[in-house]
Amino acid sequence: MTDTLNALVLFANFVFVPGLAYGSQLALGALGVTLIYAVLRFSNFAHGDLMAFGAMGTILFTWVLQGAGITAGPLPTALLALPVGILGAVILSLIFDRTVYRFYRAQRAPPVVFVIASVGVMFMINGIVRLVIGVGDIRFADGGRFIIRAREFREMTGLAEGLALRSTQLITVVVALVVMVALFYFLNRSRMGKAMRAYSDNEDLALLSGINPDRVVLYTWIIAAALATIAGTLYGLDKSFKPFTYFQLLLPIFAAAIVGGIGNPFGAIAGGYLIAFSEVTVTYLYRKFFTYLIPGWEPEGLLQLLSTEYKFAVSFVILVVVLLIRPTGLFRGKTI
Repeated sequence: MTDTLNALVLFANFVFVPGLAYGSQLALGALGVTLIYAVLRFSNFAHGDLMAFGAMGTILFTWVLQGAGITAGPLPTALLALPVGILGAVILSLIFDRTVYRFYRAQRAPPVVFVIASVGVMFMINGIVRLVIGVGDIRFADGGRFIIRAREFREMTGLAEGLALRSTQLITVVVALVVMVALFYFLNRSRMGKAMRAYSDNEDLALLSGINPDRVVLYTWIIAAALATIAGTLYGLDKSFKPFTYFQLLLPIFAAAIVGGIGNPFGAIAGGYLIAFSEVTVTYLYRKFFTYLIPGWEPEGLLQLLSTEYKFAVSFVILVVVLLIRPTGLFRGKTI
């Protein structure tokens, strides 16, 4: 029984808790992508770098607060700076919408034109971020580092394995849950949320009903930028901030949105957790885990299904399989 408990603690420490935190980050990122697709009818390839830009704004203002001696006590100071990062991402999104996307909307350009334009915007945002904050790893998490330490857990339970729960992991899950609930409440209960849903479902009928398309577009960009900043900041707090990493996150984020059913917020959340747990589960070293479950058996190898260097390939494989079996995603997409 003790060996089984040790195996479960080991699995929770290296698979379940990291997967839950990572899945929350991907879910928030995928929500932004699916919202843009549902309302504005195009895949925004600049979303990953928008996450980086919002996180960069949060980091810069975090340094300002820390320099002034202002902190959040046991919580990361970045939580205090998050509204500034969101404001910066919103302003940048609206600038690009006014200077790039609005022109193509007026021309009623096909979605592929918007996709190509978003790729150009992606490179522009990426260049801005690298120019302002650099290309290296930045760790900006302060406050209390652990909720539970492995040594304390071992002393408390008497088990050989310890469970370590970082404060950034708990903050990620809690913030993500609050944001998801608030978003669903906004989309289903508020007047503007209902207008966005109507615009997404039938644009012409929504316009005939008196819905202001400019206000719908404005709120869509505001919400998408806020989601991107929150997701990017939480990812940076949990791991570290590096601009190129956010470019790489574009694949699992889009995979999460498409696998769940792009245009469906609930599908984006489910897809985020599915992709995250798949990546973490496939790249975990199971040798010690099975040693506990099967006493006396000493595996020769590491029992790792896939090297961590190829974890993003997991997203691609899942994406291809789902598109072949169910092109609309696990949940029917193209609606909010």
